[in-house]
Amino acid sequence: MSISKAASSKVSYPKSIEERLQIERLVPATEIFTSNAGTDVIQGLTQTPKTLTPCYLYDDRGSELFEEICELPEYYVTRTETWILQQYAGEIAQITGPCELVELGSGSSTKTRILLDAYQQLGYPLLYVPIDVSAGILESTARQLLADYPSLKVHALAGTYELALAKILPSPSPSRMIGFIGSTLGNLKPQECDIFLSQIANALQVGEYFLLGIDLQKPKHILEPAYDDSQGVTAAFNLNMLEHLNQRFEGNFDTTQFEHWAFYNETENQIEMHLRSLRSQSVELSALNLTVDFALGETIRTEISRKFDLNVIQQQLTARGLVPLNVWTDPNQWFGLLLCQRQV
Repeated sequence: MSISKAASSKVSYPKSIEERLQIERLVPATEIFTSNAGTDVIQGLTQTPKTLTPCYLYDDRGSELFEEICELPEYYVTRTETWILQQYAGEIAQITGPCELVELGSGSSTKTRILLDAYQQLGYPLLYVPIDVSAGILESTARQLLADYPSLKVHALAGTYELALAKILPSPSPSRMIGFIGSTLGNLKPQECDIFLSQIANALQVGEYFLLGIDLQKPKHILEPAYDDSQGVTAAFNLNMLEHLNQRFEGNFDTTQFEHWAFYNETENQIEMHLRSLRSQSVELSALNLTVDFALGETIRTEISRKFDLNVIQQQLTARGLVPLNVWTDPNQWFGLLLCQRQV
């Protein structure tokens, strides 16, 4: 075989994973969770009632536990949204045309594969920008996706949503779709939600897309078991936050002296997850020069999960220039998937 033929033959092979993978850490790995040197932790644990931001749930171990939660029989959220995506991913791809897919809080990207398959079936190039605070999950997931999709290119961003949305540049693709699926919008308080939607609108060019998954309002007998499962996986996920704080801030939380508590606040239409102290105790976070006293039964609220009304959220999106083009739900109307377009 001549050299020219050998060279030509070599070009036909797909590029290696390393050539198609870029992982960008927006801040050093040790700083992703420390937000102003832990001032958010100090503020949250010294106020009444005590709270912590949900980002501390998602170190590498927390991300792994959340993936387990998504497979639990009580956790309807993932399988319901997956069903909607399986039914309508092709329609989404046809509406957007070729586009760069940006996903916030990508995790293991299981549902993302449904979208990638839809774009691939239409012959569109695959460019994926996953964003997650866990660099470990980002890399392992990206490598598996690149092995399974030979034409895929991945530019992963390790950092918070705020940092990532400010970082992304105009897309090399004809268009862009930012995906925020998995009902994560519900973790934001109303004011935080308003700010976040404005950040999404600012990150998109006119004509680009926003795909949003939201959990809808439903009876508490369906909601509460989804956040307090019989196998105790959600409890382990919640308690892991204390281990994460111990590691990040040289703490001495004893996880055996706290318990997981989750309930549906019907007034606020939100699930609340708490860690409840099983005795009077003091905890130190040496790196923050902080001592925290807990009374018996006192709690730290670690997460909220708001449940939405479809009509109200569509009005909020439209007010920020993110106009819903299509809304899809499951037969029970437990979950909603909205495809919005950035307009002037």
